Amino acid sequence: MSQFTIAGIGELLWDVFPDKEVLGGAPVNFAYHATALGATGVPVSTVGDDQRGARALKELSSRGLTTSAISISAHHPTGFVDIRVNSEGIAAYHFPEQVAWDYLQINSDAEKFQKNLDALCFGSLAQRSDQSHRVIQEYINGLDEKTLKIFDVNLRGQFYSAQVIEESLRQADIVKLNDEESVVLADLFAIVPDEETVLKTLIQRFSLSMVILTRGGAGSLIMTDDQTSEHPGVPVEVVDTVGAGDSFTAAVTIGYLQGLPLETIHTQASQRAAYVCSRRGAMVSVPEHLKMM
Repeated sequence: MSQFTIAGIGELLWDVFPDKEVLGGAPVNFAYHATALGATGVPVSTVGDDQRGARALKELSSRGLTTSAISISAHHPTGFVDIRVNSEGIAAYHFPEQVAWDYLQINSDAEKFQKNLDALCFGSLAQRSDQSHRVIQEYINGLDEKTLKIFDVNLRGQFYSAQVIEESLRQADIVKLNDEESVVLADLFAIVPDEETVLKTLIQRFSLSMVILTRGGAGSLIMTDDQTSEHPGVPVEVVDTVGAGDSFTAAVTIGYLQGLPLETIHTQASQRAAYVCSRRGAMVSVPEHLKMM
């Protein structure tokens, strides 16, 4: 089995819970779970030259990730997000602006990885600023044509636009969204707001290889141009949902690169996301029996 190198580009931040701070950010969570599942995960981001930035680099290194593609900004603080989790384990997020990942920089090591990536995951949140939007799109354009490109729609508050979403959809091979985001995209692109119709239309309109729809506790739907797979989800006692979608996306990415059958990919991704939901925080340790490589 070849070792895949899989990157996530965009926000790196601290998830600030009422009782503690946990390192996160969807692209970084994705890179972590790619590593935890057996691939080489590479976070591409920017942190501040501050205590949170130093802690982030140290923690990522301790979790087995390379940090060499993370640049350091002397002018902007490391990002963070205030998180409140309700009684059902569903997280709500508040993102301060003008932080380091809003001024994303690509250093020399990130450039070296660029030509040798098997997959890259990117989202809409990190493209809320003009600089990071430009940098992410340029990085995608510089990828080798074989690199699998995954767009995690990841809508947060008001931090998205139809232009960024459409541009990102046109860059992607695989798109991941949740049930709430499917309604937003249906409205933005004048699609009948039925889940299967939305996914089929996105595949056809943007020449996608796959669309992933997660439904929280109600399972998930994955569609390609000629296959549809539904999964009811894996019953679990939810602690919080932070990072579960990123784990799901990482598992689908690895399964896709391995050429596994769609149903197998879907089952494995569901199992891994459920496990993350059963633990606090996004970067949970993954037991050996859930690894994929």
